[in-house]
Amino acid sequence: MFVKFTSTDRVSTVVNAAQVTYVSSIQEGTRIRFGEGRSVTVIEPMDEVLEKLNRT
Repeated sequence: MFVKFTSTDRVSTVVNAAQVTYVSSIQEGTRIRFGEGRSVTVIEPMDEVLEKLNRT
């Protein structure tokens, strides 16, 4: 399932929830990590990110 977020540069970002391995709160927003060292930072707060990811 794909979930839509807004990245720190205000561009829409779509995340495959099944590939998320780690979520952390940072000063700029929330960092979503995937396998192989990949990550994306989004402006949504961590609670909202977790809620959207858990709905999938």
